[in-house]
Amino acid sequence: MIDHAAAEDWLERYVAAWVSGDPGDIGTLFSADAAYRYEPADDAVVGRDAIVASWLEDPDAPGTFDAEYHPYAIEGSRVVATGWSRYYTGPDRTEVADVYDNCFIMEFDDDGRCSQFTEWFRRRPRS
Repeated sequence: MIDHAAAEDWLERYVAAWVSGDPGDIGTLFSADAAYRYEPADDAVVGRDAIVASWLEDPDAPGTFDAEYHPYAIEGSRVVATGWSRYYTGPDRTEVADVYDNCFIMEFDDDGRCSQFTEWFRRRPRS
């Protein structure tokens, strides 16, 4: 079971781990046997260590992105979160390169770690 405050905290730590790129920060988010899908039809990256390694394979450059996600619906151990991620052309953040709308479908274990994660995203049209 997960409540709104715990889901909000997890999402904030998710963004912080993405920013830090610290393997420990990333690892604390996921259960040992977690399954992570970058897109719904992708094969899952399975296991905490594999997820950490996957996040670190091709990290976004520091300062070139930001993001904000919030719980949309919670039922028992399942959470649906929505939000956005924004990428900039450089660390000075003067020009937005892309904005994505995101939806995360997640399931949590009894320790508050994510055991199932699937991301849905759509790039906003450029104006």
